[in-house]
Amino acid sequence: MASNIYLVRQRISRLGQRMSSFQINLNPLKEPLGFIKVLEWIASIFAFATCGGFKGKTEILVSCPPKVLENHTVAAAFGYPFRLNQASFHPHSIVNVCDVDWKSHVLIGDYSSSAQFYVTFAVFVFLYCIAALLLYVGYTNLYRDSRKLPMIDFVVTLVATFLWLVSTSAWAKALTDIKIATGHNILQELLPCKQPDVICHFYSVTSMGSLNVSVIFGFLNMILWGGNAWFVYKETSLHSPSSTSASHTQGGVPPPAGI
Repeated sequence: MASNIYLVRQRISRLGQRMSSFQINLNPLKEPLGFIKVLEWIASIFAFATCGGFKGKTEILVSCPPKVLENHTVAAAFGYPFRLNQASFHPHSIVNVCDVDWKSHVLIGDYSSSAQFYVTFAVFVFLYCIAALLLYVGYTNLYRDSRKLPMIDFVVTLVATFLWLVSTSAWAKALTDIKIATGHNILQELLPCKQPDVICHFYSVTSMGSLNVSVIFGFLNMILWGGNAWFVYKETSLHSPSSTSASHTQGGVPPPAGI
């Protein structure tokens, strides 16, 4: 029991010594493992920024002759996290156009689960990339000498690749439904527009180009993480198991390890 405690203390002491020896080494950034990690970090920023920062509105023109001959604009504002069933309509000029309480009418659909999953995962990836780059650049020797850190990095890379595929696919499907729910189809769902004395025309909807870009960056992230899995795998013991012990057995010099 005492010997086990001594070994644990010795390992903690060695780890503390390695962690205290922080030295900036930019060479890993010149190699695929570090360079692709930088690209992943940048792509994750674009992924959650283009989706989480979106705000838009959809507008319709309403008239009810002979009471109201002019067309009045009624708009519903929406944005991240895209709970459309909470986005109510608001007239621009008259409070109750055609004697309709437009504030009691909302868009249809709740796509917050897909949007929040996508953005939250992108933020976690952003934070992980910072931690990984800090390890690559500041603790290069610790990463090289450890068997567990490259293996953890490899497992995280595989999981992240799969989650990028899942989250981006779900968000792409949700975006398609959002475009339908805020487009011309809203005229078929609004009860006031079904009244015989109320005439509704679809006017406009905010461009969703930034949301399309977020989907593109989602799949780009999946490609980056999937491609980087090979370079992370090369650092693990799975690619070159027990190379040091094998070289000593054969009387050779162990090859230098590199990121």
